[in-house]
Amino acid sequence: MPEIPNRKPPAASATIDSKTAGTSAPRGSERPAEIERRAKPRKKTNKKARGKAALLASIGPVEDLESYVKADWWRNIFNANYLRTDGDVVEDPDITAGEIDAFLSMLDVTQQSPILDLCCGQGRHVLELSQRGFSNLFGVDRSHYLISRAKNISKQRDLAVTFREGDARKLRFNDSQFEAVYLAGNSFGYFESIDDDVAVLREVRRILKPHGQLLIDFTDGDFLRTHYEPRSWEWIDKHYFVCRERSISKTGDRLISREVITHTKKGVVADQFYAERLYNDDELGALLESCGFEVAAVRPMSTTSKRNQDLGMMAQRIVLTARSNKIPVAVGETQIQIRKVAVVLGDHRRPDVVKPNSTFGDADLFTTSELKKALARLPDYEFTYLDDHDELIDKIRSRSTDIDFVFNLCDEGFNNEARKELHVPALLELLDIGYSGGDPQCLAYCFDKSLVRGVATEMDIPVPDAFSVGPEDVTYISVPLEFPVIVKPNFGDSSVGITANSVCHDLQQLEQAITTVRELGGFEQPVLVEQYLTGKDISVGIIGNPPDAYMVLPIIEEDYSDLPEGLPRICGYEAKWEQNSVYFQSIKSIHADLPAETTRFLTASCVKLFQRLGCQDYARFDWRLDGNDTPRLLEVNPNPGWCWDGHLARMAEFSGMDYAAMLNEILRACDERLAARRRQVRRRRRAG
Repeated sequence: MPEIPNRKPPAASATIDSKTAGTSAPRGSERPAEIERRAKPRKKTNKKARGKAALLASIGPVEDLESYVKADWWRNIFNANYLRTDGDVVEDPDITAGEIDAFLSMLDVTQQSPILDLCCGQGRHVLELSQRGFSNLFGVDRSHYLISRAKNISKQRDLAVTFREGDARKLRFNDSQFEAVYLAGNSFGYFESIDDDVAVLREVRRILKPHGQLLIDFTDGDFLRTHYEPRSWEWIDKHYFVCRERSISKTGDRLISREVITHTKKGVVADQFYAERLYNDDELGALLESCGFEVAAVRPMSTTSKRNQDLGMMAQRIVLTARSNKIPVAVGETQIQIRKVAVVLGDHRRPDVVKPNSTFGDADLFTTSELKKALARLPDYEFTYLDDHDELIDKIRSRSTDIDFVFNLCDEGFNNEARKELHVPALLELLDIGYSGGDPQCLAYCFDKSLVRGVATEMDIPVPDAFSVGPEDVTYISVPLEFPVIVKPNFGDSSVGITANSVCHDLQQLEQAITTVRELGGFEQPVLVEQYLTGKDISVGIIGNPPDAYMVLPIIEEDYSDLPEGLPRICGYEAKWEQNSVYFQSIKSIHADLPAETTRFLTASCVKLFQRLGCQDYARFDWRLDGNDTPRLLEVNPNPGWCWDGHLARMAEFSGMDYAAMLNEILRACDERLAARRRQVRRRRRAG
């Protein structure tokens, strides 16, 4: 999962050959205090008790630092505290400029060269390159906190850099895409096993062009083994100070560190342990050669601290460059194995009650045509299309040995019946064929809005106030919510049954709306009545598979500014299906303008929901802000709309991906997940 986060833990600056240079980056996505307070009733406590509850208790003295280091310590340590402790270096533009001067002196690149800043942190190096006129730049980091910060800085400075969250061992880039990749500021060696370091180098080699260049800036392991500070402390500013303990691991190949960060009034704010593998230039050079690289140059990097105190991992560094020894592929040769994929779609020959007039119209056929054109642009795959549901079972069974996996885009359901959407993956499970998207259990969960609400509530994720109306409930003497409310079918998707008339301001409108939903979906089905929220209508998209490799797409909101006054601000059935509707013609999706703490909360909540509900490869999460700007979850879409002009495609567009690139990301996420599952099966079989 991880992208190894960015940079070292302690602070300092550096120089190569007498040039000034430095380090770098953080992470975090805790629920914002403001949202926490709004979502939960406040318990009455006295001020003194609240003050004590806010303090983080340190675990006190420990005899063995190594025993406290988690294998995945890098998941949480790179956050605002990291920038706070190392900000004198990693936020200093002069230090960054000096490092880039040094790096460029060792790399043979032009301003047009495709370059990847791997483990880019807050993007300080790649943004510096952009300011110097480099135009084909990418940054990847595991830390959502850092990538969000990098995107914000890039936007503020109007710089053209593509930032992504990702795992350094599973980079979501094409083979031979880059001329240069660099890992700066001690970003190499965070994993517990050296096998993971090897995986990073092999993945870098895959995405590098033949003879492409890799630059690694790493701590001098030989120096640090004999010169590390066992204990130190320093003032960060007038309010914060940090105490550090260090030791060498039992195997002698890692430096173990502990940081206790304290505020003079708040007390301990962090007590954290981390470790980094120690390499010298010979050891790293040998590792690179074993992974298909040839070392080109090695230079020392001297370091100074702006606080003139503890240098830690930055005390002495080495910069090494190497070239990939990949051989260029001759014209006509196949560079990679073509994956054979069957695309399963809804049956345009059959009626579909979701669509206007219950038939596939010209717009639906155009959408399928755009899909096929986009997929035809992906050179790594060979696609066949299955959309005749009379033959679907037999054709899938007969081709089970001829395809690598199924791209399941049959969100209409088997025979175009929404309740049978889960039947398609169930069939594939029985035939032991891999497929994209949610499994039957996930689709069953998310089809039930009340069940998703219950799961979210259990996870302390806010939802709108609501109540359910069962088939036995006929009259409504009182309503346990204040008007206005919105009425929805409890089961279903595609906004079926949700129209402007679903928003009710009195009991009479409520009764009529419930009757309409029952007539549409059946009187035996429960109806959900929710508090009608008036804040921003927002959606969050995820492609990939948390916690290992995923990207959170830019959040979008519905722009209702062109909608005539008096109409409810909802993106319902009219907006999605009725082209002559004022909703269809007026509403557009725009990049959401949200506070940073709200974005962090939404992202963290969606990642947790993705995993808890068993989503796979991609998903969309719909939210609405209430009158206090608290996000409240509306629903989860495990196989969201894949069409060229849908919400997911719009999010991808804001992240710099076109439609074909978005589809490619989903396919790669599925392929990687299935490959990991096959490896697990083989390991279990070998184990007996």
